[in-house]
Amino acid sequence: MKQPAGVILAGGLSRRMGGGDKGLLMLGGQSLLGRVCDRLEPQVAELALNANGDSARFGVSLPVIADTIEGYAGPLAGVLAGLDWAAPRGHSHIVTAAADTPFFPPDLVARLLMASEEAPIALASTPDPQRGMNRHPTFGLWPVALREDLRAALEGGIRKVLAWVEPHGVAYAEFPAEPFDPFFNVNTPDDMTQAERLLQ
Repeated sequence: MKQPAGVILAGGLSRRMGGGDKGLLMLGGQSLLGRVCDRLEPQVAELALNANGDSARFGVSLPVIADTIEGYAGPLAGVLAGLDWAAPRGHSHIVTAAADTPFFPPDLVARLLMASEEAPIALASTPDPQRGMNRHPTFGLWPVALREDLRAALEGGIRKVLAWVEPHGVAYAEFPAEPFDPFFNVNTPDDMTQAERLLQ
């Protein structure tokens, strides 16, 4: 499989952060979004940002693609927007990453591609002492061939990522969670404080 396209998911409402764009928050002199771009761009063929509203506020040179399903339908709507963007560009797959997760692994795409040999969709995971596995469904490898199926699912009211992926077959790429979970994401002001500590 050739290198997939990358899509950064930034279409949420950031309620726990008090609204606004979490990706524009500054961490160590660089925005969260800038850090995510720098991590994902070397791993993919080309990169886009999924966000709703005025795209100029991000100040990025990337294409900014809005949800094609109305009403803030969650991460799956961002995945669909990414698939709709990638299809006419000739990509067979996209990889998604969340705009508020600045420390995700630099080998994310390579490991997802390996996992996808076992199932059509591959998602990131980390070990969890209590639950066995933490699944990170905003970090995934998605086949463009499933975009119409996903559109129908969203139009039918499905919103949870796992509810849609499991019937299609999903493999998990497990990443180490030491010294901390690399999929730590910034949801609250306290998380931002913790991210500043982790950056050190």
